Parts: sequence; C-alpha cells; structure tokens
Amino acid sequence: METEQPQGNTRTVVLVITTLVTFMVPFMTAGVNIALPEIGSEFAMNAVVLGWVATAYFLASSSLLVPFGRLADIYGRRKIFAAGAVIFALGSILCIISRSEAFFIGSRALQGIGGAMLLSTSIAMLTSVYPMKQRGNVLGINAGAAYLGLSAGPVIGGFLTSHAGWRSIFWLGFAIPFITVVVVLWKLRSEWAGAKGERFDYGGSAIFAVSLIALIYGLTSLPDVLGAVLTLAGVMGFIAFAWWESHAGSPLIQLDLFKNNHAFVFSSVATIISYAATYAVTFLISLYLQYNKGLSPEKAGLVLLGTPAVQSVFSPIVGRLSDRIEPRILASAGMAVCTLGLGMLMFVAQDTSLGYLVASLLVLGVGLGLFASPNTNALMSSASKQWYGVASAALATSRQVGVMLSMGITMLMLSTFVGRVVITPPYYGRFVDAVRIAFIVFTVLCFIGIFASLARGNVHKVEPGAQK
Repeated sequence: METEQPQGNTRTVVLVITTLVTFMVPFMTAGVNIALPEIGSEFAMNAVVLGWVATAYFLASSSLLVPFGRLADIYGRRKIFAAGAVIFALGSILCIISRSEAFFIGSRALQGIGGAMLLSTSIAMLTSVYPMKQRGNVLGINAGAAYLGLSAGPVIGGFLTSHAGWRSIFWLGFAIPFITVVVVLWKLRSEWAGAKGERFDYGGSAIFAVSLIALIYGLTSLPDVLGAVLTLAGVMGFIAFAWWESHAGSPLIQLDLFKNNHAFVFSSVATIISYAATYAVTFLISLYLQYNKGLSPEKAGLVLLGTPAVQSVFSPIVGRLSDRIEPRILASAGMAVCTLGLGMLMFVAQDTSLGYLVASLLVLGVGLGLFASPNTNALMSSASKQWYGVASAALATSRQVGVMLSMGITMLMLSTFVGRVVITPPYYGRFVDAVRIAFIVFTVLCFIGIFASLARGNVHKVEPGAQK
C-alpha cells in the first residue's frame, strides 16, 4: 500500500536524494576506473585480479537488481533505498581500510550490493511520488545527474588520486550515502510498497541471479570457449527462470508485464540496444587517442568529455518535453541521431583529425540526451504501481546487459583483428581496423534500435494506476 504524502515537500526530498545517489554511482565507477593503475600497484595485482575490482562490483550489483526491486515493492522502497545507502557507505569505508587485494575486492562486492539496492529503488521512488505530467521532467534531471557523474568521475577521480591518493575517492562514496541516510531519516516519512503483503520468490531470485551472472561473465569472456559456454548457460537459465515464474504463486517478475505490455518490452529492448551500441565508444576512442594520436590519459579524457557533457545538458530539457510529446517520438529521434554519430565514427582512420572525432562524439551525446529520459519515462509509465520497483530494476538490468554486449562485441573485434598481443606501433593499423568494424556493428545495432523504439507505441494515452 502507498502512504499518503505531502505534495511538495516529499517530492522535493525524493528528488534530491535520488539525484545524489544517481550522480554518485556512475561517478564512483568512473573514478575508480581511473585509479586502477594506482590500486593495482599498491596491492601488487596482476591484470586478471585487477579486472575483478570492477567485475566484483558489477556482478554483485547486476544479479541483485531485480530481487531488490521486488523486495522494495513488498516491504517498502524507502526502506530498501536507505539500507542500500548504509551498505554502500560501509563498503566504501572497508575499501578505505583495505590492506589486501581479497579484502578490497570483497569490499567492492559489498558496494555492489548497496548499489543494487539504490539503483533498483531510486527511479521507482520518483515514479511513485510524481504524477505522469511531471514525470519526464524529474526523470530527465535524474538522467542528467547520471551523465554528470560519468563526466566528473575521471576528472575528479584523477585529481584526487594524484593529490590525495586513491582512497580519497572512496571518502566521497561514504559521504554522499551518509548524507542521504540522514536526509531520509530526518525528512522522509512516507513509504511506498505497491505489493505489500505478497510473498518473495526466493527460488526465482536464485535462478535469476545465477543466470545473469553466467550471462554477463560469459559475454565479458568472449570469444573464449568458457565465455561461449557461460553465455549459453545464462540463456538456458533464463528459459528455466521463465518457466519457474509462470508457475510461481507470487513471482519475482510478473510475466504479464512483458506479455501484454509492448511499451515495457520495447522500451527494455531499446535500452539494451542503446547501451550495446554506445557504451564501448568511450573505451575504443580512449585507446585510439592514446595509441594512435599519442595523447596523455588526461588529454584523452578531456576529448571524451563532450559526449557525457552534452547528455547532462540535454537530458533534463528533453525529459521535460517528454511530458508533453510522446516519449516514443523523442527516444526514436535520439536513436536516429546516435546512428548518425556512430556512422561518422565508422570512418575513423590513422589520420582522422581530433576535430572530426569531437564532432562525432558531440552528435552521439545529443542522440543519447534525446533518448535516455524519454525512454525511461515510457518504461516506468507503462508499469503499474505495484511493479515500480521491479520495473526500475529491470531498466537498470537492461542497461547492464547492454554494457556487457557492447564490451563483448568489442573484445571479439580486438581478438579477431589484433590478437592477444600488447598493442604497439606495428599493431596500430590492425587496431584501427578493429575499431572501424566495431563501429559498423554498433551503427547497424543502433539503426535496428530505431524500429524497436518506434514499436513501443504511445504511453500518454493511459497511465496504469494513474496518479491524479
């Protein structure tokens, strides 16, 4: 049951705290990534172990998003959100005091659990307190905060690492959740539990978590045989999950949410395609700028700032527009602009100018800014109140799967064209070939995404469980 809530104060508080954590999570991810060489040096980590600094967080977060979203629908989104902030803050403190690689990686996994609780509830809470006519505006602010976090992470993280050590990044990972918990306990009295009294599906949650871990880790391990086996196991696991859910009395995910809801299904598909087509762009262009153009990491980071900076500006504006214009139209236009930006990157060569790269990245930023908040608005508006937590978690999970598909495609291209060698000047030509083919694949994916976005239909006609 949803509790009565003040119209103004509660909405403002929810917007502030969810914006804080939406900024923090991508900021911490980007900031920690820039500090990896320093972390690896202190703990004497080899390349494989160093990779687990990010992987441990990612796997813990991804596998628990939907279960925590369902728990939030049953027991209260405010409770799960606050608990997630506490766990994230605790994980940050443990990272700060870590003195061994195993302890540090375990602390990162704990952060991932807290991150899953925050991400699975933040958008659900916003959707719970804001009516449909204002929803696009606040979701746009939310998306803008995420892109601002991505922009600020490498810059602030690099500065802190250089001047105060890598542990200083995690003090921010403690301070922001700590402030959030104080605000929740002090100012937020309302609770939202659209599925209060229903049972939690432990069996379905276990199948879902294990299947998603297998799928994600498999995608990151392609084209190795183990990667293919794990990916296949993950797909088979999700088939088993669908069978389980169809027979469960109180399922983790109501399959009717997918069967009879085109807006929800195609918004989720569009999310996966968008992230699959665009996430690895930063990774590939960063390497290109440092290898082929000889730029320092700092200068390469400045070149790459264009995309998230434009996204952070456009998202709130476009989110507001999606309250008046069908999200399907705006998001599909965004996907089309992304296709144009990726198409421009297909022509990257050894001698491509920095100006051309910056222009391509700015076009991509405009496209993503047009796509993100209307797509989120469409997905959340197509779900009924009792499933807001699961819908929010499904959105975050779709993003994670798209990220892994993007990196899986990238690793396949690099393995095929470059091989398992250190990228030195004799291999720069092959590397550029791999980058170009990857962008061709991404462009085709994004073009297909236009039609997936258009297929969702209109969402402004009816609001399930509408709030007046």
